[in-house]
Formats: sequence, structure tokens, C-alpha cells
Amino acid sequence: MPKPQRNGYARIDRVKEQVMRELAELIRTGLKDPRAGLITINDVEVTRDYSHATVFYTVLSGDRTASAEALEHAKGFLRSELAKRISVFRTPELHFQYDESLERGVNLAHLIDQVASEKPIQD
Repeated sequence: MPKPQRNGYARIDRVKEQVMRELAELIRTGLKDPRAGLITINDVEVTRDYSHATVFYTVLSGDRTASAEALEHAKGFLRSELAKRISVFRTPELHFQYDESLERGVNLAHLIDQVASEKPIQD
């Protein structure tokens, strides 16, 4: 029988939100790698046993490939700092995945604007 949820959120949702907040702060203040551009954490998916977390991110300024390398290089540091900041039985292993949804959305909006700006066909 599932445990009752408090305020409509399951514990895993609260852990996910906390991991996302803490990682965003750690990347902003603790990541000193010059390869890392302006990285934004969009979402985090945590497995039910808290052993793995997939972190979806975008790079607002800087090189996407270099930022990915910087995140991979700092993975151990970020996980150890995360362990100090959150209290879960197991600190999740971090997996970084670039989130292309923002770029797809911008491209789709551009296409819509392009079609909307074309002259309507008159009969």
C-alpha cells in the first residue's frame, strides 16, 4: 500500500526538487571550470531507489561540448557536495543529459513566425 502523500507530493518529488535546487547552486557557485558556460538545470529525474539522477541542462552562453566535458569532469565533486547538502539514504550517481527542448521550442516559434508573416493566399 503506497504511503500517503503530504501536500500532494511524494517524497521522491521533494528529493528531485531539492537535488535540482542544490545542483543549480553548486554549478553556479562551485564549478570553477573555465570550460563551463552559463549552465541552467531544467529538470532532474531520480530513480525510485535514489541511486541515479539524470540531470537535464541547457547552456545559455558558452560552448555546449565544452560545458558537457566540464560537467562530466566535475561529476564526482558535484555528487560529494550534494551528499553534504541533502539527506537521503543514498546520494544519487549523476548523469548529465543536454536538454534540447528549449532549442526545439525556439526553432518551432521561429517557423510559426515565418509562416505567419507570409502573405495570405487570396482567391
